[in-house]
Amino acid sequence: MSRHLLPLLLGPLLSLFIVSLGNGFIASLSTLRLDAAGVPAHLIGVVSSAYFIGLTLGAVSCDRLIGRIGHIRAFSGFASLTAASFLLHCMVFDPTAWTVFRLVNGWATLGIFLVVESWLLLAGDQKTRGRLLALYMIAFYGAGMLGQAALGRLHAGGDTVPFMVAGMLAALSVLPIVIVPRIAPAAERTEPLRLLRLLRMSPTGVVGCFGSGIAIAAVYTLLPLYLQRVGMDVGQVGELMACVILGAVVLQYPIGRWSDRRDRRAVLAALSGYCALLSLFVLALPDHQTVLVVLLFLLGGGVFAVYPVAVSHAADQAPAGALVGTIQGLLLINSIGSAISPLAISPLMAQAGEQGLFWAFLVLNAGLAALFLRRHKVRPEPAPVAPFVPTTQMSPAGAQMRVTQELLQGALAREHAQDRADAAAP
Repeated sequence: MSRHLLPLLLGPLLSLFIVSLGNGFIASLSTLRLDAAGVPAHLIGVVSSAYFIGLTLGAVSCDRLIGRIGHIRAFSGFASLTAASFLLHCMVFDPTAWTVFRLVNGWATLGIFLVVESWLLLAGDQKTRGRLLALYMIAFYGAGMLGQAALGRLHAGGDTVPFMVAGMLAALSVLPIVIVPRIAPAAERTEPLRLLRLLRMSPTGVVGCFGSGIAIAAVYTLLPLYLQRVGMDVGQVGELMACVILGAVVLQYPIGRWSDRRDRRAVLAALSGYCALLSLFVLALPDHQTVLVVLLFLLGGGVFAVYPVAVSHAADQAPAGALVGTIQGLLLINSIGSAISPLAISPLMAQAGEQGLFWAFLVLNAGLAALFLRRHKVRPEPAPVAPFVPTTQMSPAGAQMRVTQELLQGALAREHAQDRADAAAP
């Protein structure tokens, strides 16, 4: 990466890191506060789901706003809305109001992601996108882990202190991005592929991304509820959530490299079966914290790896000209799964108790494993067109960042080989 490129990247990456420090623990904190106040699990699910609905709405609307007012002004507006949504939690304690706050937070957060990712997209090219994506993930996941790990200490200062700190961090995140050299990012607008076309192209990719959205949203919003109800204090909940994210960071790359050497559908089936088995262990084993730490670390690695492997599988079959639209469409499907997740699983926790979360994980992952195995048996194996690239849920601009030079060249080479085979056929 060239020396002149780093100063252009430092501002947006630092801004992302600062705002994600606070945003990373707000989902856990909101769930814990509502549960401690005796709010029913199904209402906690509604509040939690609002954030992911905001993300989904932002994915289809924020780019137009950014195009009208520019990236730096847009980031400032999104960060201000994020800060306000955090600070309002200190002033009003009402599930309905918090639903609105989380909806606004989700919409503004997607706008922040879109600004940062389109900035990175313009700053680099297809040769450097893999490294840019790695830097993005370090900033995003690193901030998430640090924020969760610090939750206990922040909460010790008072119920409103974590929300105030998150609000200050969101406000301060504006500073790095407004003092960098003034460039004007402008990512190309591409429409996501429609659901029916995605299903025809890669039903495994569609189901994998949808199921992954359900699982990841449940981890962020309902796992803290489970941990608090089995006797963990706020500090322990934050530490265990950081452990889950660490598992996602550590295990995603080796799992992805394994998928480069196997049919990715078989890998997805193994991952889903592995997550179902871990869920069964959590249900069956005593609530011992050391055991739970290991199980949640492993579960984080499995749950968070399903999405990038499913995206890689779909990309192995997509035409070169449809790669961006394919990945953006899968991102939208993942977001819809995330929005549905707390609404669907929290009533089960209300009926079956805190263990309802892991019963839901067990049923979901067992169903996914069965479907992936069936697809593995009835369809020919698509050859990987490019090595696996670790990734996380991003904005539409992030989907473009996922299309590296290797992926594009691999898709073109596959199309040329297919054309030659068709021409040689009698």
